[in-house]
Amino acid sequence: MNYELFIAKRIIAGKKYKSSISSPIIKIAITAIALGIIIMLIAVATGAGLQNKIRDKMAGFKGHVQIVNYDANNSDVSTVPINKNQDFYPKFKNVDGIKNVQVFANKGGILRTKTDFEGIIFKGVSTDYDWSFFKEYLVAGSIPNLNLPRTKEVLLSQTVVNRLQLKLNDTILATFLKTATSKLPSNRKYTIVGIYNSGFAEFDKTMMIGDLREVQTLNKWTENEIGGFEVILDSFDHVEEKGAEIYSNIGATLNSKTILEAYPAVFEWIQLFDNNVWFIIAIMILVAGINMITALLVLILERVQMIGILKALGSNNTSIRKIFLYNASYLILKGLFYGNIIGLSIIFIQHYFKIITLNPETYYVSTMPVHISLMYVLLLNLGTLIMCFLMLIIPSYIITKINPSKSIKFA
Repeated sequence: MNYELFIAKRIIAGKKYKSSISSPIIKIAITAIALGIIIMLIAVATGAGLQNKIRDKMAGFKGHVQIVNYDANNSDVSTVPINKNQDFYPKFKNVDGIKNVQVFANKGGILRTKTDFEGIIFKGVSTDYDWSFFKEYLVAGSIPNLNLPRTKEVLLSQTVVNRLQLKLNDTILATFLKTATSKLPSNRKYTIVGIYNSGFAEFDKTMMIGDLREVQTLNKWTENEIGGFEVILDSFDHVEEKGAEIYSNIGATLNSKTILEAYPAVFEWIQLFDNNVWFIIAIMILVAGINMITALLVLILERVQMIGILKALGSNNTSIRKIFLYNASYLILKGLFYGNIIGLSIIFIQHYFKIITLNPETYYVSTMPVHISLMYVLLLNLGTLIMCFLMLIIPSYIITKINPSKSIKFA
């Protein structure tokens, strides 16, 4: 009879060799595995969620790549126009992976009411603009209708609307700075047709979206003069590569800059999330592994007599070690099973109900975003299983030190 297989089945089935000592140790080990995978799943989901959400919001306001005049300064105000008639507009023929190319122009100004005022950047856009980002964060009204011959409709953030005590469909007076051709400020009235709230306080408190033709009129530009182009990519993952390709395919008088180059501090900050996530994963696997080592040693020490009997019957050290490693693997899988159920449930609850909130002034989002994929889940579980199993191999060698004659002496 294959005694090793018989004993292994009995151990794994949990029908024999239970004791008051090993039972709580095993429960603690399973709990440690479960808590470890829960924390790792949450860390990965929140880290990836924050990165993706912040990147998407910045791309929604600025595009993945901006093309402007080479002599333009680094401010958000368009002062040096470029010609709209370019080889790459409206379609980039020499660069793949581009979703949309859209024109824009910015103008600095002040919104005024009878009792208050706010400084803003009036971003003028045209009919080629991709409104999907602002539609997602629209809380009232609609987007401006740019198909009209001329429109005074604008989109304002909830932050600015609340500060100026305005509401939807109100008329707002805007005063714009003087230009090179006009030494006097210009006053215009606009109608608030839409209110958005992206949670990105840095842009929400300053950005007003309207008709490009209004900015062209304020700057005394012709209809073919614009502030620049925004390029929207299919995927953020290739932004640096595509940015270099775009730069090599535009004129010598133009300059392109990715949002990574325009906002390096923000992206260096969110890049730190990866370091934090890896640190958390390493700590959780280490803690889970130590608990499993403890459980394995307790199981071995409690079954010294059994090990002695197996050796006396002719079993070698390798086969006996396999019995305990199989049992330990079963405990790890049990902990991973419960941990995944609880961890994924927490992630889904946060995704749909937005329970955890954040300060948008610090994190650029108002609720904790989460993002998890099947690949992340599989890699975390497989990595935890393999690492914990490898950590158990060396402690299992204690079985080789057990002497059969001594271990069964008091059986």
